[in-house]
Amino acid sequence: QPVNVTFNNLRFIEELAGDISKYIQPDSMELLQKFKDPAIHEKFGFNENTFHCLFIPNTYEFYWTTTADQFLERMSMEYARFWNETRRNKAAELGLTHEEVMTVASIVQEETNKKDEKPIVAGLYLNRIKRGMPLQADPTVKFALGNFRIKRVLNSHLEIDSPYNTYKYPGLPPGPINFPEISSIDAVLNAAKTPYIYMCARQDFSGYHNFARNLSAHNENARKYKAALDSMQIFQ
Repeated sequence: QPVNVTFNNLRFIEELAGDISKYIQPDSMELLQKFKDPAIHEKFGFNENTFHCLFIPNTYEFYWTTTADQFLERMSMEYARFWNETRRNKAAELGLTHEEVMTVASIVQEETNKKDEKPIVAGLYLNRIKRGMPLQADPTVKFALGNFRIKRVLNSHLEIDSPYNTYKYPGLPPGPINFPEISSIDAVLNAAKTPYIYMCARQDFSGYHNFARNLSAHNENARKYKAALDSMQIFQ
């Protein structure tokens, strides 16, 4: 009797191991040992930072008796199937590897859960990459700190010395900061052509963003949002 295995909204490899262990025989410790084994990373063509890419959130059928190795083989097969010719060509047109596309997608996913906004956010980050600007993506700092509960990223947070701190280090972080969903990956591959290089959450807390093409417009957006946070007394 196969079971439906669904995983999404995960960020850390430990969370994935915990989730998958509910469906198949190996416990979370056994799965985590596999997921953290450098030999396993290499076998499937990844490294410690890009290994997240192997796991594309979806619903898959598995037997409860599936071993950790069988689970990984299946994920590898699904990964290869996902990266079909159309998607491979789109990644090549962007000049990005599959892992880089998925890394951008993971940032887009943290920035917005609005499907209609994802391609715009993707276009904005691709613009920053092209211009060699630091990405300055708050979620990468939260990942570096291992804490996504932070509502307001402060200057003290930006001090963390991590390759995932995109305020400190230009270019993309070394790998995804979550397990990007198909809609997020496709948003990058089909990114909107936009002039924007700045974004700021809207002050109405709708989950949408105000976009800007220059710093002065962005600072005005940021001022409105900051005032809204202050009025809600959200200080961290």
